[in-house]
Amino acid sequence: MSNIFAIILAAGQGTRMKSKLYKVLHPVCGKPMVEHVIDHIGSLEVERVVTVVGHGAELVKETLGDKSEYVLQAEQLGTAHAVQQAEPILGSLEGTTLVVCGDTPLIRPETMQALFAHHEANHAKATILTAVAENPTGYGRIIRDAAGQVAQIVEQKDASAEQQLVKEINTGTYCFDNKALFAALKQVKNDNAQGEYYLPDVIEILQKQGEVVAAYVTENFDETLGVNDRFALSQAEELMRARINERHMRNGVTIINPATTHISADAVIGSDSVLLPGVIIEGQTVIGEDCKIGPNSHIVNSQIGNNTTIHSSVVLDSQVGNETAVGPFAHLRPQSTLGDHVKIGNFVEVKKSKLGDDTKVSHLSYIGDAEIGSNVNIGCGSITVNYDGKNKFKTTIEDDVFVGCNSNLVAPVTLKKGSFIAAGSTITKEVPEDALAIGRARQENKLGYVSKLNSK
Repeated sequence: MSNIFAIILAAGQGTRMKSKLYKVLHPVCGKPMVEHVIDHIGSLEVERVVTVVGHGAELVKETLGDKSEYVLQAEQLGTAHAVQQAEPILGSLEGTTLVVCGDTPLIRPETMQALFAHHEANHAKATILTAVAENPTGYGRIIRDAAGQVAQIVEQKDASAEQQLVKEINTGTYCFDNKALFAALKQVKNDNAQGEYYLPDVIEILQKQGEVVAAYVTENFDETLGVNDRFALSQAEELMRARINERHMRNGVTIINPATTHISADAVIGSDSVLLPGVIIEGQTVIGEDCKIGPNSHIVNSQIGNNTTIHSSVVLDSQVGNETAVGPFAHLRPQSTLGDHVKIGNFVEVKKSKLGDDTKVSHLSYIGDAEIGSNVNIGCGSITVNYDGKNKFKTTIEDDVFVGCNSNLVAPVTLKKGSFIAAGSTITKEVPEDALAIGRARQENKLGYVSKLNSK
């Protein structure tokens, strides 16, 4: 295959989205639409990718980073005009160029690859990605001649009654001989109702020059969905979610109710793991094998070990070890690290803390800014008092420490190895190794006091 390039059209404002967010940055399954497109392109052997930006240019650049080069379409004068902005980068190069819209997140890399292959096999100067639509209303129709070759693209408003019956439609994705593309763009006129320069006009120009124009029909119309409003965005989300869930299930993951399970495009899940209803997995999350997640758990950008259970809990930007149990109703806030065989029970919150192997925080506790060793027991209702209203302080708990219920560990403080904290204590200074610490008022009983109160 010749050198291949790609141009992503991402300059339109997307007024029908009725949003402050630039259209191609609206997420589908947790990832901006345009990032789906560029990642699909990135799985091919593409030499250079150029993204045409306009409205929201800086945000698009920030999102895509060095995955692409960029050109600015300062004034939106149509799709042909947008592609023409890439000429300073690509215009002189030999090869084949894919042109794809940044609001088409569902086109698979396999479909792009098949489009390239069809283009080369037919020695075409242009190849249109087409699809068969049960309801083609609104789409440009692909009109073929008696030999089955593309004769023209007819827009809906210009189509005759007979042409409107045609169900093969133009998806807006193309392959071009690169030099032929930029030569033809110079001949595109804007003598139309919108006063814009349209990319499909390049097809007609090449045909009049006697060049071969081909069309590749994708098997799945849904892939070609372009997102122009919130309804189409919801359709794309549903289709992408089903695709992602199917991939994981075919790779050995059990999803009890796919309709209520949302998994990001970049998540990795090991075989024999089970996802219960209502699970949401976002970002670059990696879940090991033989895990049980849910119901109604939310995991974001986290790493979960093997044989671990996350029960009805929230895990954000954290690491959880092997054979560990979290929940129900626990909250791991960012920068939390749990070792192996750890237990985080119901209504426990952990923030920016490290817990060693075999440590247990079973219920109703807050652990913040702490480093906790192995085989530590944190009793019910205990907290690390890490904030004085201005600054955060660290609590250090070494191995084999037992912290009784309702203890306040006022940071900065260290509990040395094997020490024991009596229930109800407030600890403000270091506890030596193997020592018992009691930090509470001595109990005093007032005999007969209740009878005196009742007699008044």
